[in-house]
Amino acid sequence: MAKKILFALTSHGTLGDTGRKTGYYVPEVAHPAAVFRRAGYEVEYVSVQGGAAPRDGVNPDDTVVADFLADPATAEALRATPTAAEIDAGAYDAIYYAGGHGTMWDFPEATGLADVARAIYERGGVVAAVCHGPAALVNLRLSDGSHLVDGKQVSSFTDEEEDAVGLTGVVPFLLESKLTERGAKFTRAPKFAAHAVADSRLVTGQNPASAARVAELVVEQLGAR
Repeated sequence: MAKKILFALTSHGTLGDTGRKTGYYVPEVAHPAAVFRRAGYEVEYVSVQGGAAPRDGVNPDDTVVADFLADPATAEALRATPTAAEIDAGAYDAIYYAGGHGTMWDFPEATGLADVARAIYERGGVVAAVCHGPAALVNLRLSDGSHLVDGKQVSSFTDEEEDAVGLTGVVPFLLESKLTERGAKFTRAPKFAAHAVADSRLVTGQNPASAARVAELVVEQLGAR
């Protein structure tokens, strides 16, 4: 059976009431996708609402992103992402929640994606998330009712980083604080430095600089099963 990673993308495209656009942060998909493909994994996509997910963070000087977006098969897959209800969780070895500020609005209540993640995790797969992607973890419970993050080392975009980008008063909650409330053992590097951590098949990263390392840790976790 093919080895597959499912990338979960936000469908939320507005940054609060700022008038600015947001979405999923493209480098946090492109760079990990390259890592997974080099390791022999297929990459597929899902989004909260299906269809073409809103994008953010495209830097024309990032050749990995440019190659990713220029690939015809990738472009077609991103144009028509399924919803969680349209996929088979049993087909995937891991789910990777990509970041981007849009996730803060729709990932916490994306119950269909949470069901997929729970099924993958409880079957021995890996749940991963980077930057604001761990917004998906704040309400993610296992079948026994416990929060997936409870008692585990977890990272995400920090409260300090949110303050540094001037969005503390815009996002609906502070991610580091919320994960800590859920029992996570929060771990961080200095702001905007790369940092990722794996704990019991949960892999999380702090910010965009951490995305490729998250993918590397997912590959390591899957190889250790």
